Amino acid sequence: MTRLPRLHKIIWTCLRHGLDEQAFAGLHARRYQGLRRLIGAPLSLWPARQRSLAAPRGERIRLTLETLGPIFVKFGQVLSTRRDLLPEDIADELAKLQDQVPPFDSETALAIVRKSLGQPLEEVFVHFEVQPVASASIAQVHFATLRGRADKPETLNREVAVKVLRPGMLEVIESDLALLHVIAGLVDRLSEDGRRLKPREVVAEFDTYLHDELDLLREAANASQLRRNFSKGGLLRVPEVFWGWCRGDVMTMERMHGIPISRVDELRKAGVDLPTLARNGVEIFFTQVFRDGFFHADMHPGNIFVSTEKESFGRYVALDFGIVGSLSDFDKNYLAQNFLAFFNRDYHRVAVLHVESGWVPADTRVEALEGAIRAVCEPYFDRPLREISLGMVLMRLFQTSRRFNVEIQPQLVLLQKTLLNVEGLGRQLDPDLDLWTTAKPFLERWTHDQIGWRGLLDRLRAEAPQWAQLLPQIPRLVHDALARKAAQPTAANAALLAQILAEQRRTRLLLAVLTGMTGLILASALGVWLGLTY
Repeated sequence: MTRLPRLHKIIWTCLRHGLDEQAFAGLHARRYQGLRRLIGAPLSLWPARQRSLAAPRGERIRLTLETLGPIFVKFGQVLSTRRDLLPEDIADELAKLQDQVPPFDSETALAIVRKSLGQPLEEVFVHFEVQPVASASIAQVHFATLRGRADKPETLNREVAVKVLRPGMLEVIESDLALLHVIAGLVDRLSEDGRRLKPREVVAEFDTYLHDELDLLREAANASQLRRNFSKGGLLRVPEVFWGWCRGDVMTMERMHGIPISRVDELRKAGVDLPTLARNGVEIFFTQVFRDGFFHADMHPGNIFVSTEKESFGRYVALDFGIVGSLSDFDKNYLAQNFLAFFNRDYHRVAVLHVESGWVPADTRVEALEGAIRAVCEPYFDRPLREISLGMVLMRLFQTSRRFNVEIQPQLVLLQKTLLNVEGLGRQLDPDLDLWTTAKPFLERWTHDQIGWRGLLDRLRAEAPQWAQLLPQIPRLVHDALARKAAQPTAANAALLAQILAEQRRTRLLLAVLTGMTGLILASALGVWLGLTY
């Protein structure tokens, strides 16, 4: 009940922008005629001046999401990469959510930076641009020139980007997340099919990642980790973080020069090899997931640039590290085997992996699951990406999974979202990109490295510090174990001997009693017999 005001605002905002018309447009006229009348009657009394119906539908949807706040903006950002699922006009409008969210007041941003760093801006920066260069749902970015410190020459007069958190974000997100938790609870209680999707766990994951985005120190740490992971490879550039000028609501990092990846025409004019760029994007994704188990999980076009600097021309540039994903070794191995089985069309192996991982009940007939997976995936092989909609494949797999009670794994929700983003980027850069052919060699090399001698050596190297501590202790540990082993039989034998002696005493006593009773019975019987005889 405490969330009713927010729910009222969501409904009111949707009606104000005329989204009810979009919802009704796809409903069957006769079947939903009563629903149309039920909702249409109150709307007919709504003053026309309060309904914004003149703008195109895509713009109205975008304005609705912007009005409702960061969670809904995030939802629109994800949808904007799925042009195969959306009409072109709606996709174009949602794309503006990636870097064209209205900024908050610049003076407020300057006050936040000044308060967080504890110094006047003139003492920290040579120059600070008041107008933000980009504005997103959680924060906005200002370009500046850092004065730096004499004891750190690499920071002197460096061009930086200063990210400033929007004020009051925690209260807004808490309210929306509380409403999402209530909705997830209702779905979990009322819908058996919805319960299989684990709505509570999924919302809890979303809750965690959104709260992580509100801590810019955590984002800075994510950026540093990703930068280290690609320090020896040339495929991805990650800005350097200047920790001396980072706080919970302010993050200062290296300024990156490049072209947004969504501006394909500009990339082509600049001489960037788009097919190579598309293949590199797929390799970067699989490298993050399977080599590092740590991946950028917010790869919409607004967060990905292509470098125009001479020494790194044509390389990807990653920005905005508020949402990252991580996978355990079990998840990585399981996913790699699944991908390879798919690429090799080994549907039996895919079905077995689903049973072994616990994604489906243990009593599931493997042959039936194998046949269902084959029917979904087989038609999509040997076709270019422009003819394949991964969204449609996932939709058909979802429909098929209902028959087998497949459980959605919450820890893989971010991975699924990122894979969809990668597909969307690849589609924009090179419609002829074959996702399967590009990914398969990488996964085969990764699997070989994990199972072969290189994987064994890497694991031995990782365990070496632990073995260095254990090896000197082994002789003493072996001696103690043998000593305990030798002492245990003696104590056991003594107890067993005492038990045997006690049993012998009880047996002798019982035999004596039985012998006496037997003698008495025989004597009595003999006496009776003699008496009767004589």
